[in-house]
Amino acid sequence: MWQPFDKTLWQGRIDPNSGSRSQRWHQRIAEPVAEVPGTCLIGFASDRGVQLNKGRTGAVEGPNALRSALASLAAHFDRALYDDGTVHCADEDLPASQTAFGDRVAARLEEGHFVIGLGGGHEIGYASYTGLRQWLDQNDPGARLGILNFDAHFDLREPSPDATSGTPFYQIAQDCKQRGLPFHYACIGISEAANTPVLFDTADELGVHYLRDLNCTDVHATPFIQRFIGELDYLYVTVCLDVLSAGHAPGVSAPAAVGIPPTFLLNCLTEIQRCCQFASCQWLMADIAELNPSYDQDNRTAKLAARLVWEMDALQTPGRVSV
Repeated sequence: MWQPFDKTLWQGRIDPNSGSRSQRWHQRIAEPVAEVPGTCLIGFASDRGVQLNKGRTGAVEGPNALRSALASLAAHFDRALYDDGTVHCADEDLPASQTAFGDRVAARLEEGHFVIGLGGGHEIGYASYTGLRQWLDQNDPGARLGILNFDAHFDLREPSPDATSGTPFYQIAQDCKQRGLPFHYACIGISEAANTPVLFDTADELGVHYLRDLNCTDVHATPFIQRFIGELDYLYVTVCLDVLSAGHAPGVSAPAAVGIPPTFLLNCLTEIQRCCQFASCQWLMADIAELNPSYDQDNRTAKLAARLVWEMDALQTPGRVSV
């Protein structure tokens, strides 16, 4: 299911007199090196979950579209940049592909890398969690892991019978219950129009913290993020691009009529890192979900997703954010 790092996917502009201060991502990206921690990208080429969730397919092409958008971005920092290839959903076997992706996440976390998953449908959420849980079981079993999801949808449906892009966080809640662990899950950007009352009931029953799209301002989000991260030891951030308005992100599986602005999301990422530093919470990984190049316009969504990845990497640089 896994295809290794392919340098030919990384092509872009080369500036004249290109010393280290004029390099771009495509000049720095390499296979992972265990001895030198950095930011490690792992693709998850799947929209099987979207298909099962009756969504519009095409997100399977998301990882490479995102790589193309990242390639010419400026490399400002000394941190190493790695590409650990792509896990594909072969033979429509979603659970097997999620396990394979999780194995790679756990291995790269063990090497000390900050991992960013490139989706793919939001079934990447459960795939990322399996890797995080595997790493935690080996290193800190009783730790408090939190999931902060930027999304118009809760994705708390029960599998019936198959797991989909709409079920990952319900699956995680059930796994936490079986292990006797708390379920720390927060969602920013929830659309009341896109989630049935039953899903709100499920969220309330599971103790989910959420901020509706119409309340997504810095005034509301800052204390929301502070309270959530203050309860955690480790953090996983997942961004479903359909949380953004369709005007900014048309290339997604389920475009939003309202959504949140990109600058708000970028400000939230900075606040997340600031709160993690203040609360001694380790931000372990992030992922980007639902990039669907088939419906993108002038690569707007891919470019925006690339900026989010760029910012996540930048925030891992010491001194980038002051407490």
